Amino acid sequence: MNSSNILPLIAVVGLATGAAQAAAPGLPGLAAVNDSDYYEIGQPSTDKVELGRMLFFDRILSGNRNISCATCHHPAFSSADGLALPLGEGPRGLGTDRQTGEALAESVAGRVPRNSPALFNLGAAEFEKLFHDGRVETDPQGYFAGGFITPAKWKLPRGLENPLAAQAMFPVNSAAEMAGSKGENAIADASSLNNAAGRNGVWELLARRLQDIPAYVEMFKRAYPDEVRRDSDISYVLAANAIAAFEATAFRADNSPFDRFLRGDRNAMTRTARTGMALFYGKAGCGGCHSGKFQTDHDFHAIAMPQIGPGKSDGNDASYWNATGISAVLEDFGRGRVTFREEDNFKFRTPSLRNVTMTAHWGHAGAYNDLESVVRHHLDPENSLERYDPATANLPPLGEVVELTASGSSLSQNWLSDSRQEGFEMQDAWVQNTPRLRHRIAAANELEPVSLADREVQQVIAFLGALTDQDAQRLNAMIPAAVPSGLPVED
Repeated sequence: MNSSNILPLIAVVGLATGAAQAAAPGLPGLAAVNDSDYYEIGQPSTDKVELGRMLFFDRILSGNRNISCATCHHPAFSSADGLALPLGEGPRGLGTDRQTGEALAESVAGRVPRNSPALFNLGAAEFEKLFHDGRVETDPQGYFAGGFITPAKWKLPRGLENPLAAQAMFPVNSAAEMAGSKGENAIADASSLNNAAGRNGVWELLARRLQDIPAYVEMFKRAYPDEVRRDSDISYVLAANAIAAFEATAFRADNSPFDRFLRGDRNAMTRTARTGMALFYGKAGCGGCHSGKFQTDHDFHAIAMPQIGPGKSDGNDASYWNATGISAVLEDFGRGRVTFREEDNFKFRTPSLRNVTMTAHWGHAGAYNDLESVVRHHLDPENSLERYDPATANLPPLGEVVELTASGSSLSQNWLSDSRQEGFEMQDAWVQNTPRLRHRIAAANELEPVSLADREVQQVIAFLGALTDQDAQRLNAMIPAAVPSGLPVED
């Protein structure tokens, strides 16, 4: 967007209260956010929200009963986990205190390959594609009976109310995130057989757990009086709908200085932030992708963002395998692994920038942990990628790592030997430190370099700060003292 198109900044500053719902002059599409932007007009049933709150914090939804949704989307970490890449099922603790233990049950088979995204405003109806690669999205053409395009395809059950609820169906089915490893529990075994929706599948087994807890049965009856008359009526679809209702309510954030500015409070934003806004939507070109009410076009773009960690096993580069003897390929094709189109490789969903100052680390793999660095990356992506040092990501140590080992016709978990552990840890920086793989990411870049003075960079950052809803810094009150399963709550 050319800076001449923004109109004089004074025109934006002069918004009147009576024009609060009209688009801001010179800022197309930037009407103030209101209840109508959200599912159920921003007012879902309080009983459903409370049920979702309990489920969100309850470890009962994990195979080994040791991790909850909140572990990786915790209020203390602004609905994320404070890490570049999560340590999923197994370890104990939160954020940078999360560590593996000496027992196999407290170990990991590796890092979760992508950064844990924040949940702010995902209850707004315009968020129709979720996950970094958009693998859960609305299905306007009606290809699948479940109503959404997801990894489950035609097996997705009916009755999910929105994409956020559809998204909640999948972390529980991931061995690394919540299900656990084959042989550890029945849910992990079902997941290993790719049985999420079938008889004795992941979703059915989780529903049975909830059916066996009287307090949950009563909560489901209150939240769904027409659907749930007896314990056997409880389904994981209803649980996912409740979790989505809670997330949409608890993590709604639309009272930032920017929001108040759009609603007519001309003093809500500082002069520096207003200047940064003009740069953001003008000279800096940020608004080309970070557009609309929530600063996202909901599309997918390749911007040469560094990849750290194990990737998603895309491509066929065998250099790591050849060097370490560990059978893995480490690229992450992003949107390309969903569409199977080469031109979509290394594209990732444009994130909303609401509360962006609070949601480090940034990038699909959490490569950046300070906001100025990620802003500067956008100004010159290819050179930034070339200079990026994976050591700056501050990935927490993995501790001991386990692998599945074949013995005859059975598989067992065993610790990696010291030599294999050393090779395993090379995954974290392999793609970035391999010129051929790094150059593939650079070649897909869509952004032209933009020259900003240091002062202008700070002004843009000031505008990003104006997108922060201060209420989002006081989220810990949503943490329940206890959950119906009786399992510990992480606070």
